[in-house]
Amino acid sequence: MMIVVMQAKATAKQIGEVIRKIEELGFKPHLSKGEEKTIIGVVGNERKIEPTVFTVLSGVEAVIPILKPYKLASREFKSEDTLVSVNGIKIGAAEIIVMAGPCAVESKEQVLKAAQAVKKSGAKILRGGAFKPRTSPYSFQGLGQKGLEILKAAKEKTGLSIVTEVLEPADVNLVSQYADILQIGARNMQNFALLEEVGKINKPVLLKRGMMSTVEELLLSAEYVLSNGNYNVILCERGIRTFEKYTRNTLDISAVALIKRLSHLPVIVDPSHATGDRNLIKPMSKAAIAGGADGLLIEVHPCPEEALCDGYQSLNPEGFEDLMQEVRKIALAVGRKM
Repeated sequence: MMIVVMQAKATAKQIGEVIRKIEELGFKPHLSKGEEKTIIGVVGNERKIEPTVFTVLSGVEAVIPILKPYKLASREFKSEDTLVSVNGIKIGAAEIIVMAGPCAVESKEQVLKAAQAVKKSGAKILRGGAFKPRTSPYSFQGLGQKGLEILKAAKEKTGLSIVTEVLEPADVNLVSQYADILQIGARNMQNFALLEEVGKINKPVLLKRGMMSTVEELLLSAEYVLSNGNYNVILCERGIRTFEKYTRNTLDISAVALIKRLSHLPVIVDPSHATGDRNLIKPMSKAAIAGGADGLLIEVHPCPEEALCDGYQSLNPEGFEDLMQEVRKIALAVGRKM
């Protein structure tokens, strides 16, 4: 792939001519308009194309090859940070955005209590799983569409936006009717059919890093979504599998800073799944914000002891309020706000 950099004063007609040329050659154009310049990505198969095909066109300033395997997700394609908008909330901007709620939707009362509590403490987005991929077939698998309806009712009561997981390509349209953000879980990070399907809709996608995946593999998974036309991708670091036994996973804080250097996409951190221990959520949340994360994904349950899923890594409302107070101090210290 290569990028065609247009001159600062390039006209709409000149940009259109470049796009037509790209399509004529059998490639797919991806337009990125910055504050100063317009960049057009040339995406397709590995077939080589001569840069002079574009340099001779009027309005073209330069043609630059992108050497990284992920193209549209790279800083080379887009130097400015991507801001993902969710009902007026900007993820990737100066404000740290917190998504919080129960691991799984269990009942209308449970979700509403959690939603009211997290909103009171400053969360902007309600998380909750209607479809739950579980390691054991005997574990609670979620309420399905009924769970989505409960999330919708909580949104109507509180005004919070909703993030929930989608497991299969066939469910994308259904989940899209209820969710403001579609989550792709760690187990599905390389479910390429699912990635392509969410790439075809106009909804933000929260893409979690696989438990044994590299940063490059995460960015290549994001590329599947981006290359299908959906540029609203949020990446999530949620810990990776290592030999350590005292935590559920090992939270890779360095990945946050690394991804911010390699990619323009916003990055949030899920310390609940990363540690599997409610006592570690607050210190790891503070570390994540200090490391440059754009937001947090926190599990909060009205009564963690009675949770059907991941109660041991869920905060109660009081614990979440305490976390938010502490995290605000770190946000201010690094020039962010909450």
